[in-house]
Amino acid sequence: MKAVILLSGGLDSSTVLYQAIASGYECHTISFDYQQRHQRELHSALAIAQKAGVVDHQVVKFDLRQWGGSALTDDTIEIPAKRDLEEMSQSIPVTYVPARNTIFLSFALAYAETISAQYVYIGVNALDYSGYPDCRPDYIQAMQEVFRLGTKQGRSGQTISIKTPLIHLKKTEIIQLGNKLGVPWELTWSCYLGDDIACGVCDSCRLRLAAFAELGLKDPLAYAQ
Repeated sequence: MKAVILLSGGLDSSTVLYQAIASGYECHTISFDYQQRHQRELHSALAIAQKAGVVDHQVVKFDLRQWGGSALTDDTIEIPAKRDLEEMSQSIPVTYVPARNTIFLSFALAYAETISAQYVYIGVNALDYSGYPDCRPDYIQAMQEVFRLGTKQGRSGQTISIKTPLIHLKKTEIIQLGNKLGVPWELTWSCYLGDDIACGVCDSCRLRLAAFAELGLKDPLAYAQ
């Protein structure tokens, strides 16, 4: 049984990869160079894929800077910093990239059907404070129908299934699961900035640090602040 895993190099997607491996699937990873703010996460994705011993690691390149619309694809939009968790949860942040998961899942679907995979894994999480619209259960359900209707495999009664093992987990629960699976946290990257050391103040860093702290654990990554 084959699975395609969307691997960003972050905490969630790395946990999803190790979950797929633990489930016994032949794992193929796919990452995306969409001209995001930095390439640091792609280096982490490659390192994690190699560490996990995946069958193949693909990097798909395209340019979402052509129209921007996000702090991750437009350098004139400032990355939010030093926000508390309550502030993060009030609205969808400027780090949301329009339709990103739809684009990612479309590439993953094409890859999966080409290699006759049965599953596509994605590390979306509906409980994340960011509240991204393309990380919610109803969105995944809709995309599952696209997978069924939009492919030869689906129309033949062999629909490729979208797996979202983290969708209802808190960040602390994801870390606990990753610890059980042996995820190499030191290789992951969550920071929205691409410096040598994680900033420690962007939303993603703060969510990650807060979860480790709540569990009484030390995050193995180095942080500037």
